[in-house]
Amino acid sequence: MSFAELGLMPELLTALDAVGYTNPTPIQREAIPIVLSGRDLLAAAQTGTGKTAGFTLPLLQRLATLPVLHPAPKHRIRALVLTPTRELASQVEESVKQYGQKLKLSSMVIFGGVNINPQRDRLQRKLDILVATPGRLLDHVGQGNVDLGGVEILVLDEADRMLDMGFIRDIKRVLALLPKQRQNLLFSATFAPEIKTFAQNLLDNPAKVEVAPQTTTAERVEQRIYPVDRDAKKALLQQLIVDGDWKQVLVFTRTKHGANRLAEQLDKDGIPAMAIHGNKSQSAREKALSAFKAGKLRVLVATDIAARGIDIDALPHVVNYELPNVPEDYVHRIGRTGRAGAGGEAVSLVCVDEHKLLADIERTIRQKLERVIVPGFEPDPNAKPEPLRKPQAARQPRRDFPQRSAQGHAAQAPRSAGPQRDGQPRSSGGVAAGNRPQIEGGRDRGNGSRPAGSGQRRRPSGNV
Repeated sequence: MSFAELGLMPELLTALDAVGYTNPTPIQREAIPIVLSGRDLLAAAQTGTGKTAGFTLPLLQRLATLPVLHPAPKHRIRALVLTPTRELASQVEESVKQYGQKLKLSSMVIFGGVNINPQRDRLQRKLDILVATPGRLLDHVGQGNVDLGGVEILVLDEADRMLDMGFIRDIKRVLALLPKQRQNLLFSATFAPEIKTFAQNLLDNPAKVEVAPQTTTAERVEQRIYPVDRDAKKALLQQLIVDGDWKQVLVFTRTKHGANRLAEQLDKDGIPAMAIHGNKSQSAREKALSAFKAGKLRVLVATDIAARGIDIDALPHVVNYELPNVPEDYVHRIGRTGRAGAGGEAVSLVCVDEHKLLADIERTIRQKLERVIVPGFEPDPNAKPEPLRKPQAARQPRRDFPQRSAQGHAAQAPRSAGPQRDGQPRSSGGVAAGNRPQIEGGRDRGNGSRPAGSGQRRRPSGNV
C-alpha cells in the first residue's frame, strides 16, 4: 500500500517524496484513515514505528481542508499536541513543518528551560498547530498568552510516559480549557490499565489500533548481555567501543549524576562523549544531540527521560550501561536502534546488583538473552549484590485533580503575577514557579527553589 492509497492530499505526498518515504508503516496504514475520518483514536505503538507521521499527516490534511470549527474574532490554535519531553516536542514540530511545507499552516513548539518571552511574542501571531509540554503550556495559559478555546484536534503523544512522569494533573487542567467538541488522539506504547481508564474519560467511541505490544522488541536488533563486575563496567565499555570501532553509541544510565560522570570519564580517556539529561540547559542538550547526529560525537550518554524523542536514522549501537528499573524502559531504549529497516545492536553490561532487573526484562520480553563473557572481565562469582541507586527525585503519583463546580465549570488556570526571573513566570494561585519538584527532565531552573506558601501544591513541570 502507498501513501496515496491512504487518501492523503497531493501536497503531503510531495513532501513525503521529498524525504524519501514511499510505503507507510503498519501504524500509519491503520491510523491515517481513522484520523482523516474524524474519529477519536486510541493507538498503541512502540517507539520507532512511525507513529509521529501517523498523526501529523492526517492532522495537517484536516486543518488544511476543513473550515474552522470554533471561529473567533482573533486567531485561535486549531490543533494541540502534548508530549512529555522537549526533545519529543521538537521532533514532532519538525515533522509538522517537514510534512506541511506545501500547506499554508503555521506551527510552533513551546517547552521549558528556555526564555519564555520569545514564545509569548510568537503566540500573539497566527498559529494553527501548537506542540507543547504541559508545564510550559500552563505557564502561558496563566499569563493569558494562549487561547485554547479553538482547539479542534488534541493529540496526547506517549501518554503512558506522561502519566508515569506525574503529569496527569497538568493534563487535566489543560483538558478543562478545551472545547468539548474536538477530535482526540491518544498514542501510547501500551494499553495498560491506567491508559484504558484515562482514555475512557477522554475519548468518544474511539477506534483502537494496536500495532505492536510494548513487550515486542525490534526484530532487527541483535541483543546480548555482558556479565561484568560493577567496578569494571567503564573499562569494558571502553574496550567494546575501541575494539569494535564503534563510531556512534547511545549509552543509557539510570541517573543524571551517573550520566555526567561516565561522559566525563570517557571524554578524558580519549573517547569523545557528552551527557544529555534534564539538568542540562536546552542549548547544551541541543548541542550534544546535534553533534551526535552529525557524527562529530562518538558517545552520547543519556537518561531514559531525556532520550525520549531522540530519533536517529541507522543508529548502530545502544548500550545499557545500567539496566532500567522498569522492564518496559528496556524496550524503549533498544528501540533507538534497528529503525526504518536498518539493523542494530543493543548490549547490556550487567553486574550482580542487576540480576533481578535482568530477570524481569527477560520475563517481560519473553526472551532469554545471550550472555557473552569477555576475557579479562569475568565477574567475581562470590560478589554480593548492593542496593541500586535510584534515579533522582522519584516521581510520585498525583491524586489532586482540578475540581469542577456544581455548574460543571472547571477551575481556571492561575494567571501569573509578580516579576519574572530569567524569563520564567512566577505564578500566583497556588504554584510558585521555582518551587516545582525537580524531576528527571525538569524545567532547568537551577537548584535555588523559592519556598511555597502555606497550602500550596506542587506539580511537575512536564517540560523536559
